[in-house]
Amino acid sequence: MRAILMRQPGGPEVLAETELPMPELQSPTDVLVRLHAAGVNPVDTKIRTKGPMLPGTLTAVLGCDGAGTVEAVGDAVTRFKPGDAVWYCHGGLGGPHGNYAEYAVVDEVIAQPKPASLTFIEAAAAPLVLITAWEALHDRARIAPEQTVLIHGGAGGVGHVAIQLARLAGARVATTVSGAEKAEFVHGLGAEYAIDYRQEDLAGAIADWTGGRGVDVCLDTVGPEVFARSIEVMAVYGDLVTILDPGGLSLKEARHRNLRLSLELMLTPQLRQMAGALAHQGEILRRCGELLDAGRLHITVAETYPLAAAADAHRRLEAGGMQGKLVLTMPAADA
Repeated sequence: MRAILMRQPGGPEVLAETELPMPELQSPTDVLVRLHAAGVNPVDTKIRTKGPMLPGTLTAVLGCDGAGTVEAVGDAVTRFKPGDAVWYCHGGLGGPHGNYAEYAVVDEVIAQPKPASLTFIEAAAAPLVLITAWEALHDRARIAPEQTVLIHGGAGGVGHVAIQLARLAGARVATTVSGAEKAEFVHGLGAEYAIDYRQEDLAGAIADWTGGRGVDVCLDTVGPEVFARSIEVMAVYGDLVTILDPGGLSLKEARHRNLRLSLELMLTPQLRQMAGALAHQGEILRRCGELLDAGRLHITVAETYPLAAAADAHRRLEAGGMQGKLVLTMPAADA
């Protein structure tokens, strides 16, 4: 099969198209998927730069998100049969088992039926960001109706679905963006207030929006500096969640506000081989699929690239400034 192999860490140029053996079923509950599309996520570029996350691996086929058609199933598989359309988030952290390839193997507990309303391209764009946003808002922050929620980077991959999930939970949403075009985009997703972080003071804007109280929940999708600045816009007893390493910082003010600080890494169940947590993530995808098919949740694909142009997709992602997600499409696949 054709695949994109990273033989060593480095720039986008280390991603090379190559021929690899077809993956084989390893467990009675495995399914073999002919991939139609694979999502491109920031974690892919980080692994490409720093090396695989799984110990003992030097090379890697990247790509955590996949969508495609079941080709074969293990003897104990009960949920799928050949020809079924599926989507999932699994693999891509080291070794040959990522989704920048024509085929992949995944356990049936992880895969979910692809939402009928989505193309394979849209489905491949969605799993990692949906699970990340859901876990951050529901599992970490325990979001509730009528809360005020600040989402940083609302036009990005995680941000644009987090806005929608927060609104579906009954919360009021403010978000940070860069420019009028992105402000219009996030308003269309349900954000009540778009703050242009390049021109507006975050603390002042949130104070005006909340009457000086601060936000109940904040989701940081940007990094340490934004995480640190977010402490001062939190309500007392609020929840501040980050999907990145917050770095070393003073937590004195966070302590004075009795904040609950949470870290969200949706890859932990795969890294630690936690079967129950992987099943929970599959359930998140199932529930999100229902929302997508009901027209209550939407995925935005910014651009698509053929599999062979994975390096170009990485360059585009690292350039920043996108609305939504990037997706790779497979040769001869009907996406």
